[in-house]
Amino acid sequence: MELKVQKTDFIEGVINAPPSKSYTHRAIIISSLAAGESELKNPLYSEDTMASLDACRALGCDIQIEDAKCIVNGTGGILKTPEDVVDVRNSGTTLRMMTSVAALAPNYTVLTGDESIRTRPMQYLLDSLGDLGITAFSTRGIGMPPVVVKGVLEGGSTDIKGDISSQFISSLLIVAPYARKSVDIQVIGDFISRPYVDMTVDVMEKFGVQVSYDQSSNSFHIDPQKYKGTDYTIEGDYSSASYIIAAAALLESEVRIKNLFSNSKQGDKIILDIVQDMGATVKVKKDEVKILGHGKLKGTEVDLKNAPDLLPTVAALGAVAEGVTKISGVEHARFKESDRIHTPALELSKLGVSLKEKKDGLVIRGGAKGGVVESHMDHRLVMALSIIGLKVGNLKIKNASVFEVSFPNFLGVMKKLGCWMET
Repeated sequence: MELKVQKTDFIEGVINAPPSKSYTHRAIIISSLAAGESELKNPLYSEDTMASLDACRALGCDIQIEDAKCIVNGTGGILKTPEDVVDVRNSGTTLRMMTSVAALAPNYTVLTGDESIRTRPMQYLLDSLGDLGITAFSTRGIGMPPVVVKGVLEGGSTDIKGDISSQFISSLLIVAPYARKSVDIQVIGDFISRPYVDMTVDVMEKFGVQVSYDQSSNSFHIDPQKYKGTDYTIEGDYSSASYIIAAAALLESEVRIKNLFSNSKQGDKIILDIVQDMGATVKVKKDEVKILGHGKLKGTEVDLKNAPDLLPTVAALGAVAEGVTKISGVEHARFKESDRIHTPALELSKLGVSLKEKKDGLVIRGGAKGGVVESHMDHRLVMALSIIGLKVGNLKIKNASVFEVSFPNFLGVMKKLGCWMET
């Protein structure tokens, strides 16, 4: 699919933020491990979250899908060995989290995914699972999928680097309550994307499990426990809403987004501070935000260590802002659906943007014009690039349908606000 975007002068409206992808993943997986029934309200049904849902079903959980809710009859942690290989498709979150969860199945579980997934680093997680009594290895011996998991989750202690992927830590935390004895997880080095781990602990606690964290030693302790089924409402997603917020910031606009909570643990809510610093007016209430755009932004300097998914969005804003935008702290973004430092740099350069690619970020001097760009099969890159087209016009994005991975109704929402986009 090719997405065409034309210059749009003004957007306005009131919309609901799409449900959080990160919270949906965690709620589906944790409720699948819970004892009893859970009702998940306002879940996101996207390619990524359906990968987690299908993986939980493959391991023996009964999940019923309805439009506005999802009924999960939990397993109590007693899983079955899948009848076939578990295909996580393009979902890195599913891969990392379900690798640990599969340790609760009695026999060998194989997890793999598409071409991008098979390049994702996994060795640190596999080593930590080994410390806890699990046989876990890469079939090719290179620390990347396909991976095989089998064994009894004994528990004990492990350490894991904190500067590769927070998903490793979340994965170990989610399964830890079902170990035979207590689990201690020591985070080594820089703890990147910490808000994602906070989100994991938040959902674990909502389902009745207690997690102890010692800030001085940067370590977690979890005693043997069981998740309990519960009714849980998924909050709105700042990651997906960032494209709406960015569009409203760089155009003349008056846009209100509901179901975004001011006390959210999502690291990506920093997008509000970023667009405000660049010149937009932002009004925050308890459960909604209002953006007033003035049609002109200035460059900014931002460390996205704890919000790497915002890199494409902020890069797009920098491409149309006056002055220089500096993005740092996101070397780990190179291990996402695409190399999210290199691919935005490559595509922005096609639009006439002056920029410099650095080890951990980008320096962008703006000047974007229309042109033809490629998605690199990365949902966040597609949506970010489309925002540039609203400002400069005449933009075409090839292989654009991949936005359905995280925001299936992206085009419908943007058109409702008055954005000129068509396929």
